[in-house]
Amino acid sequence: MANIFSTADVDYHRKLRRLMSAQLSESSLKSLLPAITSRVELAIQRMKEDMQTRGFVDVFKWCLFMATDVIGELAFGESFRMLEKGEKNQYIRDLEGVGVLSAVRIAFPRVIALARKYPLPIFQKNVQQARRILGYAEQSLQRYQSLIDQNPEVPKQIFVTKMFKAREDKKLSFSEIVINAQGLIVAGSDTTSNSLTYLLWSVCRRPELRDALVKELRTLPDDFTEHDLRELPLLSQCVEETLRLYSAAPALLSREVPQGGVELGGYWLPGGTTVATQAYTMHRHPDIFPNPDEFNPYRWAAPTKAMKEAFMAFGRGPRICIGLHLAYIELRLAAARFFQEFPTAYMSEREGMSDGDMNETIYFLMSPKGKRCLIEKAS
Repeated sequence: MANIFSTADVDYHRKLRRLMSAQLSESSLKSLLPAITSRVELAIQRMKEDMQTRGFVDVFKWCLFMATDVIGELAFGESFRMLEKGEKNQYIRDLEGVGVLSAVRIAFPRVIALARKYPLPIFQKNVQQARRILGYAEQSLQRYQSLIDQNPEVPKQIFVTKMFKAREDKKLSFSEIVINAQGLIVAGSDTTSNSLTYLLWSVCRRPELRDALVKELRTLPDDFTEHDLRELPLLSQCVEETLRLYSAAPALLSREVPQGGVELGGYWLPGGTTVATQAYTMHRHPDIFPNPDEFNPYRWAAPTKAMKEAFMAFGRGPRICIGLHLAYIELRLAAARFFQEFPTAYMSEREGMSDGDMNETIYFLMSPKGKRCLIEKAS
């Protein structure tokens, strides 16, 4: 069964997006800022504890736990409490393995369909991981349903609230709610956490940039708001440049040509043809982004029309990522709080940590090869 992220059915996607988009709009997310902020603050606190006891912090780990807890809180009304546990569990290991399955499913959809029916050893581990995540989503939704049954006025507004209402009206099945909740877990956790990790790493590697960002953050009032963060030019530029170079989903995003065909760029494409473009290539086009492999946030101080048109960190058009506003909020807030607390942060060389650990591994999603990012602070 397809979800809002994987369905090729235009009408079905439109139906799901209509049910979910309201809760993920900028205006709706304002009411959820306290929940997001509390998870960010706890992540910073756990990082401070590591810095005090170990002398360094693995920001990759804490960013993943933070993003996972945020999506749990907002999608299901309860956090997964990964920040409290502080250790990888089966859920996190399953989450890390799903990216491999996603890449294979996109490239070879029929193979994955067979793997679900027959015990193909090469994919069984990944298929089992996907099934367990589906189980986590189902359990969380069942707990939410129990709250509704006990007292309809008690449960929080969560991302799938309208889906439950659609179920009551017999417009959606519980299985459809579960499969879309599973999609939210995957789409809202390691995507944001990987981009945030690359943002912190990119700034910490450049002392002059770090110091300039810290100086800008010191202009914030003590009780700064999300609106205040949006008004900080360098912070916004660092976020955009991170998303350019380290888009969470830089691989091919396939689309099907409508019946009747279309001419595109001087080429005739018959109806039913699968076409795709990818952020990784578009974001590194040297004619659009000079010195494309250089992390240079200042290029976004005055972006050209071509830069804006080529930027597709969240996809483009009617299938643009439904959670992009949430991702921006998390990236801005977590980065701001990190450099407020650790203004002298720099890359650690402890335990053999090197830039090689941050080499991109790309299946469908992008993540650091070493699955870690160790950072220290100057005394």
